[in-house]
Amino acid sequence: MLKGISPLISPELLKTLAEMGHGDEIVFSDAHFPGHTFNSRVIRADGLQVADLLKAVIPLFELDAYAPPVIMMEAVAGDSLDPSVETRYCQALGFTGEVYREERYAFYERAKQAYAVVVTGELAKYGNVILKKGVTPA
Repeated sequence: MLKGISPLISPELLKTLAEMGHGDEIVFSDAHFPGHTFNSRVIRADGLQVADLLKAVIPLFELDAYAPPVIMMEAVAGDSLDPSVETRYCQALGFTGEVYREERYAFYERAKQAYAVVVTGELAKYGNVILKKGVTPA
């Protein structure tokens, strides 16, 4: 246990966040996301909700200021999004900017290139979010 670091952040996640460089992306996925299919670096956070984990991570993680830093999956044609999911995530991050939406398969391609995927216990439909790391201020 470390002072000032949420107990929701596992040692593996803390190490991963520290290893990431600016421009690297990390996926925080719902429980249904096929993380192991798309990325070899998968961290399990079973039982945790994405918003709770985002709130724990954001004091340690600078969002990118030069590219869309928060990316979510758009609804598949004929389906709908629950706007409260995006609202919860943005509130947890303290993010007031525009959330960039990616088509499902484009989101999957992005997950393949991500530094890591954190699979949570989130059950919300389209409950996946990608964060792009920025430069940590001096």
